Amino acid sequence: MSSDLQTPRLPSRWALACGWLALGALVFTLLVLAYTGPAYRAEWIGVRTAIFTLLRWAFWGGVACIALGVIAVIWNLRSGSRRMAGLGLVVLVVGAALTVNFIHWRTTAQSVPPIHDITTDTQDPPPFVDVLALRAGAPNPPEYPGEEIATRQREAYPDLEPIRVAAPPAAAFEAALAVVQRMRWALVAEAPAEGRIEATDTTRYFGFKDDVVIRVRADGEGSIVDIRSKSRVGMSDVGTNARRIRDFRDALLARVPAQED
Repeated sequence: MSSDLQTPRLPSRWALACGWLALGALVFTLLVLAYTGPAYRAEWIGVRTAIFTLLRWAFWGGVACIALGVIAVIWNLRSGSRRMAGLGLVVLVVGAALTVNFIHWRTTAQSVPPIHDITTDTQDPPPFVDVLALRAGAPNPPEYPGEEIATRQREAYPDLEPIRVAAPPAAAFEAALAVVQRMRWALVAEAPAEGRIEATDTTRYFGFKDDVVIRVRADGEGSIVDIRSKSRVGMSDVGTNARRIRDFRDALLARVPAQED
C-alpha cells in the first residue's frame, strides 16, 4: 500500500456538538412559538407575558439560531461533516426567517400610532350596540376615546374616510353584509332598519377579538358607509384595525361602485 494514503478525517466532536446545539435552539424557539398563541387563547397567560416575555424569548432564540447555524455550517464543512453542515444551514435559514418576521412586526408597530380604535368617521363614529355585552370586562372600553385619538388616526391613516357608494341604502347594506360574511367575521347583529351591522373578527395567532360596527346612511341617491373597528385588549393594534377597514372598503367597492365626484 502506498504511504501517500491518508486516514479519512473524522468530524470534530465540537463541530458536531455545535450543530446539535443549533438544532436545540431552533426546537426551543419553535416550541415557544407553538405554546404562546394557544396559551393566550386558553387564558393560561396574559397578554404582557405572551408579547413581552415569550415572544422576546422567541426573538432571541431566532438570533441564536442564526449565530449557531453559521458557526455549525462553517465548522462542520471544515471538519468534513457535510450532513451536520446541512442541518446547520436549515437552522440558519429558519432562524433568519423568524428573526426577519419579528423585526418586520416591531418595525410596523413603531411606524403606527399606539391606538386601537379606528373609524372612517372620526367626527361621528358609529357606536356599538349589540357588541357591548360581548365587550363586558374588556380592558378597552367601547366608547370612542375622543379628538386626540382622532387626530392621531388622521395623521397616520389619511385615506380612511367615509365610503360613498352609488347604491341606495338597502343595496349598500346587503353588499356590506355580504362582505362581512365573505371575510368570515362572526356576525353579532344586523339591523337593516337602522343600517347597522356588528361583527367580531378574531386574529389567527393570538386570537385577539376586535369588534366591528358598520353604519349605512342615505346620501342623495347613493349611500355613505362608515365602519369602525376596535380592539378589546392592547394599547396598540399594530395597524390591524386600519388594514381590516381597508380590506372591507376594497371588497365593498368591488361589489358596488363608488359615487362620482
